[in-house]
Amino acid sequence: MFKQLNPILSVKEILKEINGRADEMAGLTNLELKNKTQEFKERLAQGESLDDLLPEAFAVVREADKRVLGMFPYDVQVMGGIVMHQGHIAEMNTGEGKTLTATMPVYLNALSGEGAILVTINEYLAIRDAEEMGQVYEFLGLTIGVPCVEGSNEMDPAEKRAIYQSDIVYTTNASLGFDYLIDNLASNQDGKYMRPFNYAIVDEVDSVLLDSAQTPLIISGAPRVQSNYYGMMDTLMTTLVEGEDYIFKEEKGEVWLTTKGAKAAENYLGIGNLYDEVNSTFARHLLFSLRAHLLYKKDKDYIIRDGKKGPEVVLLDKSTGRLLELTKLQGGLHQAIEAKELVALSQETRAMASITYQSLFKKFQKISGMTGTGKVAEKEFLDTYGMKVIQIPTNRKKQRIDYPDKIYETLPEKIFASLEYVKHYHGKGNPILIFVSSVEMSELYSSLLLREGIAHNLLNANNAPREAEMIAESGQMGAVTVATSMAGRGTDIKLGKGVAELGGLVVIGTERMESQRIDLQIRGRSGRQGDPGMSKFFVSLEDDVIKKYGPSWVHRIYKEYAINDHIEPKELTGRKYRKLVEKAQEASESSDRTSRRQTLEFAESMNIQREMIYAQRDRLIYYNQGLDTVIDEVLDDFIDQAMTEEDFSKAENLYHFILRNISFRINEIPKDLDLNNREQVLELIYQFAYRELDTKKQELKTKELNEYFQRLSMLKAVDDNWVEQVDYLQQLQMAIGSQQLSQKNPIVEYYQEAYKGFEAMKRQIRKDMVRNLLLSQVQVTKKGDIISHFP
Repeated sequence: MFKQLNPILSVKEILKEINGRADEMAGLTNLELKNKTQEFKERLAQGESLDDLLPEAFAVVREADKRVLGMFPYDVQVMGGIVMHQGHIAEMNTGEGKTLTATMPVYLNALSGEGAILVTINEYLAIRDAEEMGQVYEFLGLTIGVPCVEGSNEMDPAEKRAIYQSDIVYTTNASLGFDYLIDNLASNQDGKYMRPFNYAIVDEVDSVLLDSAQTPLIISGAPRVQSNYYGMMDTLMTTLVEGEDYIFKEEKGEVWLTTKGAKAAENYLGIGNLYDEVNSTFARHLLFSLRAHLLYKKDKDYIIRDGKKGPEVVLLDKSTGRLLELTKLQGGLHQAIEAKELVALSQETRAMASITYQSLFKKFQKISGMTGTGKVAEKEFLDTYGMKVIQIPTNRKKQRIDYPDKIYETLPEKIFASLEYVKHYHGKGNPILIFVSSVEMSELYSSLLLREGIAHNLLNANNAPREAEMIAESGQMGAVTVATSMAGRGTDIKLGKGVAELGGLVVIGTERMESQRIDLQIRGRSGRQGDPGMSKFFVSLEDDVIKKYGPSWVHRIYKEYAINDHIEPKELTGRKYRKLVEKAQEASESSDRTSRRQTLEFAESMNIQREMIYAQRDRLIYYNQGLDTVIDEVLDDFIDQAMTEEDFSKAENLYHFILRNISFRINEIPKDLDLNNREQVLELIYQFAYRELDTKKQELKTKELNEYFQRLSMLKAVDDNWVEQVDYLQQLQMAIGSQQLSQKNPIVEYYQEAYKGFEAMKRQIRKDMVRNLLLSQVQVTKKGDIISHFP
């Protein structure tokens, strides 16, 4: 029923059935409408499917929306809700009411009792939408939880568990990801609070699943021994010459040393071959320094702000311009940026757990999304997540006028031309929303506006807390707002009194962004729900996307200049320049797609390993028949592995094997033991092992305390080794990326090395489990707590 070739046709058929039930639902009392929820749950239990319930359930929510919120979803909103229930993406223009649209599929999927999660891009939207739409769900007898409220980091697991057990959860992508990782670090059932991922709607789905897809969520663990090479390598980096000592491919985000550069490094450091294993630390730190200088730009990729201990580097989300407060680049790259910026180096840490948004959302049984700009990326959504993008008609005809770009040769010409445009419409009283691509450019436009005496709001990563408020105000007469790329996404802009008569909100893009979707989102800030409005982009041949992806002839006309008051902008016209801009943006999007695909390919190996490790942890945590069976398996595997590895033709080897792995009591090995008799050796080893386990049982006295110790011993072995493995995989990915320049396939090489590392880790886990179980010293305090001293 829901998988026809023309999805809109099937959606309209379902819409007709929903509309046919409107009068029936309107005739119900509030209690009768609420009781429909229990009726639906009972029908599901009797074998009906969610698809069977859809028409009636949507009609119920629609009527509840009207009674509780005073808003009766339009037909186009119902169509969007149907698409999202089907597990696809509803492309709906800005201002079409996606928040209300989501109430219908969220309610329907929550009826299963397995949970429905709505994911937004920031806490403000999650809390706002939960408070408003939550009234509808509670009216219908469902519970709602919000785990990303202020103070959520201090919540105990029981509080979080109550939230995630709610029928419906509103949260952010970052909060959901960190909660997932933290939940899988729990050492017992009391510390676990999440249930299996069932259904999710991702708001601004292209921002989360494409633009932020590669952003790793990382739980930092134990500190590393801090390296003292960062400053040295930063100094070395400044002596190297591009094109001679290193090659920099900006459009691909690649940088590598030439043979001459490696020789220069060897001379500077006073070492032999830079790539010998003994010098690998130098090579790694030099690569970090190269990347820090060439791939990461201040006020675009990160900012410097005053922290508690002085200036600090804080990363920026490229797609939104927001601060990534809890994220640091791993492996030493973050410290290399700090060395470049001459700020105090933060402590290097190992990653205890890590996951990308790509991997996180692929864990749901069903995901769907909504956005204003998804169709241009439909193939990637389909290939990566199995979601189609269905365009939903607008409720009212669009009146916004999208004017052609104005293209200039130099950056100053473009800036001053756009400034004249601002002055013209500001003089008329139109509200103006100016979008820039970086903090640096936002500050520049702000200073120029101040020089012209134009009052304005400045919205960038330095003042993001007022983001939604500033954007909401940007439709008032005479308002001027300067904002970085996608700031305010998800916040509705309503026109002030008299603005429509002036032509509506004027949106100005100060350059073409690296994705056409972002340009469309910028335009979409104007002209909501049939409002008048206009948009125009100003472009120069020195903009980032053209510098990176434009043809070589463009690079020859770059100029050195200082911005002054005597610039006469000269517009470049003709098909040649328009095609140039289009092709540069297409190349940028292609590069981004390739990068995301490669990230997904690299992540797949870690995903498989993570699933196996988390399954192993869950078995230890939830195993409710006593852990003796698990311990027997561990001992059998460990001893079988050890017996295979050891050379039993030499008695001395076996003697040391027993001492090293089983017994710390040297004098307890029988003097008449035949070290070449396999059966005698096995019997002795098992005898040592089970005697040690029995001794622990006697010391711990109760079954509960003994199982707690056993579980903790084995979990510690798993966790210690998994931390090392996550760290190893991150280092491996960075190191093996350079093999793209050789004849080897980096993905194949990575998989091979990752597999070897995983097998080695599994062996080490078994050894450490046995060591922790047998050689730990334990004692029970007067309060009944266990103190364990692990070897």
